[in-house]
Amino acid sequence: METNRQKKMGALLQGDLVDILQGEVRKNGISNLIISVSKVTVTTDLSIAKVYLSIFPAAKGTELLKAIQSNAPLIKHELAQRVKNQLRKVPNLAFYIDDSLEYIDQIDKALQGDENPISNPDLLVRRKKK
Repeated sequence: METNRQKKMGALLQGDLVDILQGEVRKNGISNLIISVSKVTVTTDLSIAKVYLSIFPAAKGTELLKAIQSNAPLIKHELAQRVKNQLRKVPNLAFYIDDSLEYIDQIDKALQGDENPISNPDLLVRRKKK
């Protein structure tokens, strides 16, 4: 369970990371790309922040994630400049792809199409008893 301090720190980092990442996209003149920070969770010792990114189009997600991970020290430095009056130490950043929107979209498509598991239970994977 997250403490109030972890939640506040996550919200603070999330807002500044959105500004940093979207600013870099605009500065580099990249069009047709949207990066949003869907969630930031901070460990109990406040040393690591897990940053979940939603990237559209999703096809560029893994490529862009690798670029962001390689530039993590620069992003951390920029973040430290922004939050230096609120935090003593900026946590290390670990970036992940948040694919929850794609998962929800797949479920919607499955329920609207012919692959409705409610009307056709044979589509459900049967659990194997051990």
